[in-house]
Amino acid sequence: MSLILINLAGVFLIGLIVWWFWIAETRTRLITESGAVDILVEGGTYQPARIDAPVGKPVTLRFLRKDPSPCAEKVLFDKLGISRDLTIGKPEEITLVPKQPGVFEFTCQMGMYRGRLVVK
Repeated sequence: MSLILINLAGVFLIGLIVWWFWIAETRTRLITESGAVDILVEGGTYQPARIDAPVGKPVTLRFLRKDPSPCAEKVLFDKLGISRDLTIGKPEEITLVPKQPGVFEFTCQMGMYRGRLVVK
């Protein structure tokens, strides 16, 4: 009986991990008229993890790191060639002007923290 419970708990935890990293919907934030959005780096996530932005208008992403994990030390935009160090408690701004529509992922250096800049 205990073997069945252990296996069920394992299957549940695997499902939870799959849901957390690949299935769960992220909160979306539209770029404000000022072109800025605050992104909180905390608890293993970027909040919000999806930002919708218009093509051709300046976008400022202001990252505020509260997570002491070494994984949260950097934010990378691979497709855009952007990499920034994030200091705990100090906002780090990244300003860009997206020239074409698309989805631009941003991650930590290990790829565990994940977010998307969706340009329409």
